[in-house]
Amino acid sequence: MTESRAPILPLLAGAKELVIETLNERLNQEGFVGLRSSHGCIFRFVDSDGSRLTVLAERSSLTKQAVGEVADELERLGYVQRVSDPADRRAKLIRLTPLGHRAQASARRIFGEIEAEWEQRFGAERVAGMRELLEAVTGAAPVAAG
Repeated sequence: MTESRAPILPLLAGAKELVIETLNERLNQEGFVGLRSSHGCIFRFVDSDGSRLTVLAERSSLTKQAVGEVADELERLGYVQRVSDPADRRAKLIRLTPLGHRAQASARRIFGEIEAEWEQRFGAERVAGMRELLEAVTGAAPVAAG
């Protein structure tokens, strides 16, 4: 009899959901209210000086309408603002507000904390191996520290 194993895709999705749920709980505890996983299409892909909606949609593989709805919500919550694009005054950039920058920085820190917790729980070598494998599978280059 062979051992029945879950397919890898649901395992990866479950790990992602666990991390995002932990992230959102911790952000909420730190006072960043109203943030949800869908907001990542902006927080994850916005340039430091702002990005056009079309760029965010392309980077996140979502429609302009979907990203626009997220931008509207984040604007109401005070995390982003729409400003004129200096390169084309007819276009708008979506830019993080100071609150948005603090939330983004906190999210980066929390992701690091979660990874450190996994290292404690599962071992640093196993987590490093998982990271290296995922970087190879996705073609992601390691991010330089600093």
